[in-house]
Amino acid sequence: MRLTLRVLLATALTLALAVAGRAADYETPSDRSAKDIVPAEMLKGPHYKVRDVVPTDGYTDRWTVDSNFGIFDVEGDGALRKLIHEIGAIAELDKASKTKAFLQGLGGASKAPISFVKSLVTHPVDTVSGVPKGAYDLVENVGVSATEKRNPAEDARYAQALKMSSFKRDIGAKLDVDVYSSNKALQKRLNSLAWASTLGDWTFSAAMLPAGVGGAVVSNVRLANSVKNVLTQEPPQRLRIINDEALAKMGISEDLRKRFLDTPAFSPRHLTIITSNLAALDGVAGRDAFLTVALGAEDETQANFYTAMSQLLRGYHQTVAPLAAITPLNRVTVAQSTAGPAFLALPVDRLIWTDRVDTVTAQLKSTYAAQGFNGKFEAWLTGTVSPRARQELSARGFVVTEHAGSRVEVLD
Repeated sequence: MRLTLRVLLATALTLALAVAGRAADYETPSDRSAKDIVPAEMLKGPHYKVRDVVPTDGYTDRWTVDSNFGIFDVEGDGALRKLIHEIGAIAELDKASKTKAFLQGLGGASKAPISFVKSLVTHPVDTVSGVPKGAYDLVENVGVSATEKRNPAEDARYAQALKMSSFKRDIGAKLDVDVYSSNKALQKRLNSLAWASTLGDWTFSAAMLPAGVGGAVVSNVRLANSVKNVLTQEPPQRLRIINDEALAKMGISEDLRKRFLDTPAFSPRHLTIITSNLAALDGVAGRDAFLTVALGAEDETQANFYTAMSQLLRGYHQTVAPLAAITPLNRVTVAQSTAGPAFLALPVDRLIWTDRVDTVTAQLKSTYAAQGFNGKFEAWLTGTVSPRARQELSARGFVVTEHAGSRVEVLD
């Protein structure tokens, strides 16, 4: 009996030491310097400065930007690019709001009912920033509810009836900004100018604003331009109809279509980009599986994650090898290509070697057996991978591509 106890204790100690040694080999998330992540020209502009310390959870970078219009906190490198672009647009909108024509428009708008003044000037934004959890919860499969809910920045019905929505989309298109953005500073200015155009004596002219203020360069802009056009031309209610019809054409059930289109985390822009990219996966099985996984998005950061994932899937399908089927893997997906490799679209900023990455990839390596699979995996990241993670993944047959957004169009 004593011998058995000694054996058990020795075995337990050996296992504990093995686990401790194994854990010691894993990487842990740590703060990074902004200059090591993005180009130097992004770090400072006429109206903003990016703080140097960038915390990360192992997947998503968390940025703080000081600007002339307030302090902004965003999650994700794509969100940073979008924010910097929006800050430039805010500056241009401020210039337009100081013109004589705009001030005259305000005078005319004063004749409108007081309810419009209160809703569109005093409280021009109907959004809540929420508590983004981002890619960490998606990849780690952690289910934590948000403490606040974010509502898409859609126009109120009465404003749409007075063509405010149309003016707002025109202004947004001219500056190449997302009119459904959760950026309150941007929304306030977009709504003010659209309001003056709609209710006042001021007639908006696109010539009054500069064309674009920057933005990402993509390898193929055809689909991006198509999406931007429909977002500019159609109000939210019409976008819903268009997206529903496109999803129905793919064979998506009515129940799943409704649940997807009703997911609070997704703005009309998110929904339109995802639907357009899934439509481009013509003949690929499992698009309903992608939507089912995407239903788990709980905030804007997670909505951005799935929106980027749909674009990476479409990009690989059109530029590398056609995809045959998509299957769920926890809260992400694996797509089988007709060329043999399985494809993982991972819109993460930084992938390091953690226990979770070790476990999931080992499980995937040992259990994945789709028809036509040749034993190899390809993973596309929108960000970068640590040298250690690349080494370990390579040993398991994973080929990792960094900065996939430079290969195919990915709208932030």
